[in-house]
Amino acid sequence: MQEVVNRSRTNHRHSANFSFEEYQWLGLPYCHMLPFADFHQWEVETRHPDLLSQNFADWCDYVARTHCARLADDPKLIGYFYIDCPTWIHVRPFNVWKGPLFDPEKLKTEAGRQELFKLATRYYQVTHDAIRRYDRHHLILGDRYEASAPIATEVIEAAKPFVDVISFQDFRNPVGNLSEWHRRTGKPVLWADGAFGTNVPENSGRYPNNEFLTNDGRWYSEQLRALRENPGFVGAHLCGAYLRNRVRKRGLLDEQGNPDMENVALIQKANEEATKWTAGFAD
Repeated sequence: MQEVVNRSRTNHRHSANFSFEEYQWLGLPYCHMLPFADFHQWEVETRHPDLLSQNFADWCDYVARTHCARLADDPKLIGYFYIDCPTWIHVRPFNVWKGPLFDPEKLKTEAGRQELFKLATRYYQVTHDAIRRYDRHHLILGDRYEASAPIATEVIEAAKPFVDVISFQDFRNPVGNLSEWHRRTGKPVLWADGAFGTNVPENSGRYPNNEFLTNDGRWYSEQLRALRENPGFVGAHLCGAYLRNRVRKRGLLDEQGNPDMENVALIQKANEEATKWTAGFAD
């Protein structure tokens, strides 16, 4: 559970992950994000890691030891995410200075494609093995790929042996995108982040400076119902589902903790329908 708390051209920060104790206070099933690396598409401050180095492997072991060893016996834990929208072969305007982790021009050659596959394989094997040293049971949900950005097939293929689910952030077409990736990979797929604002001013961009955004419960409901037709679909996460602060501007609770009753009711109804649908598989 993280909130965007600062966003500028040189500093884009989220709040810290929940601690073990905070998850217990919440008392609900949860997924936990592991800070193995910082090549998120919103990250504007740090250099890319050397994924082939022993230092990276040592860091992954430390992260897994610190996080997974504490959470491993919690029955409410579903699994572990890695990076939110990794920039394997794409950038955003604010982080052009450091470029993507891997030069997409190299993908024009077989040698370049093999190089990326080997690099990504190293990354996913190191992170997988680090987790499994301290937690042998919970799901590995992997990176949360940005569906609207270029995604290298070599990265997905490298991830497949080392993750249980292929996860995507998608604010545009989660139904079509997840269907296509399930077909291509044969793996379960997860809608790891997505939302649609009902009051975004025209030509304002995704984050207007002076407007709060309302999560569209009707859009969420439509997507969730349609996703159930995908045999590989395993779950959905609503972006900005918790707190509508003055930085992120999107959420189901305002700063005073007052809920958006109209959209909460729509989302709750859709989730209840999904719960009834899943219960049918246990009969």
